[in-house]
Amino acid sequence: TYSTSNFYYAFLVAELCNLLKTPYITILHGGNLPQRLDNSPWKSKRLFKHSKLNIAPSKYILQEFKKRAYTNIKFIPNAINIEKYKATERGYERLNLLWVRSLTPIYNPNMALEVVRLLQEEGLDVRLTMVGPDPNNKFEELKETIKNQKLRIEYKGKLKQEEWHKLSAGHNIFINTSNFDNMPITLIEAMALGLPLVSTNVGGIPYLIEDGKEGLLCNKDDALTMVNCIKKIHKNPDLRQSLIVNARSKAESFSWQNVKALWISALA
Repeated sequence: TYSTSNFYYAFLVAELCNLLKTPYITILHGGNLPQRLDNSPWKSKRLFKHSKLNIAPSKYILQEFKKRAYTNIKFIPNAINIEKYKATERGYERLNLLWVRSLTPIYNPNMALEVVRLLQEEGLDVRLTMVGPDPNNKFEELKETIKNQKLRIEYKGKLKQEEWHKLSAGHNIFINTSNFDNMPITLIEAMALGLPLVSTNVGGIPYLIEDGKEGLLCNKDDALTMVNCIKKIHKNPDLRQSLIVNARSKAESFSWQNVKALWISALA
């Protein structure tokens, strides 16, 4: 992820490759990578302009690099093995929300808690399950809020892919609260699993999810609008089914069979 400290590791590896005259290819992960280009222009140019090719997994990153006059860039989306993902029939008697990201500020887990608080305040029967690594012990802080506000939230920690896929069968709406994002594979997986999505509209997400077609979008840190989106999905079965079908169709476009030819061309 080039938007975090791994950028410096990648920079040093690229310098070594240049010294040894060894070609290299970068894959551009990190929702706030455009800020990295602006904040570290010299290192960014050394890293990305000298690469044989830069692979952008989202059209958002592709456009941001092109705005800054990078030409050695190609769009290849993240791929999934679509055959592994079975859309599950779900009940909607109560709200069973699922959140799958790292418990770090960039993914704004506090907003997920606020969403649950607002839904409970309206008297709705809601549960939230949070899944993901916690590198800085963020959940210890969140636990106090959960306890004080009597929020119905369970944290499962970091799970293997197949584990959270199995867990998802007991949930009926997937929420994403990121402050920055590129084209998160977890959202594509949720789409493939038949979970209707509500997400913030940051970074590359509007390139992945068209608001009202494959999911519902809100501004970052706007818990109230996210709550309203969740209630729309909960109360409107026709909208819900339309979102599920369209999202599954979009996810199928990211199957390895579709993406493989792009990689063969890039590596030729």
